[in-house]
Amino acid sequence: MDSRHDVGLGVMEPLSEAQVIQNLRQTEDPSAQYYAAWWLGKMRSRHPDAIPLLLKALEALNDTPIDTERRGIALNAIRALALLRDARAEERLLLLLRSNDYTVREEVVRTLGAMGSRGAVEGIRALLASGLEGAGQEQTSSPLLNEPCEALLEALGDIGDASSSNLAVIQPFTKHPRPLIRSAACRALLQLTALDHWGVELKKLLNHPEPLVRRGALLDLGATGWIAAIPSIRSAAVEPSLKLVALRELAEHNDDPDEVLDAMDGLL
Repeated sequence: MDSRHDVGLGVMEPLSEAQVIQNLRQTEDPSAQYYAAWWLGKMRSRHPDAIPLLLKALEALNDTPIDTERRGIALNAIRALALLRDARAEERLLLLLRSNDYTVREEVVRTLGAMGSRGAVEGIRALLASGLEGAGQEQTSSPLLNEPCEALLEALGDIGDASSSNLAVIQPFTKHPRPLIRSAACRALLQLTALDHWGVELKKLLNHPEPLVRRGALLDLGATGWIAAIPSIRSAAVEPSLKLVALRELAEHNDDPDEVLDAMDGLL
C-alpha cells in the first residue's frame, strides 16, 4: 500500500495547485501561506489567481510596523515572482526598490533582474550611484553593505542595458575589497561589453583561497555565457555539481552549446 494515502501513518497527499491557491488566499495559517508562495514559484504555476495573490501578499510590506510572519510570506512571494516573470508584477516591484528594508530591496532587485526589467535600470543605478564610499560601505555594526551591491550589479548585467551610464556606475565595484562584489561587477561588465578582460578577471577569482569565492566566481562565469570559460570551469577547485550548474548556464546562453555539452558529459 502506498503510505502517502495512509493518514494513520502521518503521511499526507501532495498538495494540488487548487489547494495551494486556497492556502495562499486564507489568512489564518501563515505557515501555509509561506509554503504556498514558495510552491507557486517552484512549480511555475500558471493559475489565473497566482499573480494577483502573490501581489496581494506584498501589501504586508506597507504596514508599520511590519508583521514578521507576513514579511516572510511577502519575501517568498517576491522570490516566486522571479520564477514566474509576469509583467503584471513589475510596477509593484519597482515601488519596492525604495523600501527601507535591506532584504526586501535585495530580493526585489534579483526578481527585477530575472525579469529583464528595463524599467528598473534607473532605480538600480541610483542605488549604486554613491559607489564604494556609499553603497559599497559596510553598515555600522553590521557585515551588510549599505546596499545589496552584489544583487544590484548582477541585475544590471542580466537586464542587458549597456549604456555608458550603467558601465560607469558598475566599473568602480571591480575594485571593491570584497571579492564577491568584484565578481558581480566583472560578471555584469562581461555580459554588457563582451570584453574578454572581464572574463579573465573572473577566472582569477577561481583561484581564490576561499571556497565561497571560488563558487561565486564559477556561477558568475556560467551566467555570462562566455565560452572561453569552459576550461577554467572544468579545472576549478569547486564541487562537480556546481560545475555542472555553471556549464548548464553557459549552454543556455549560447546558440551553439555543443562544446559546453561535451564538457558536461566529461564531468558525468
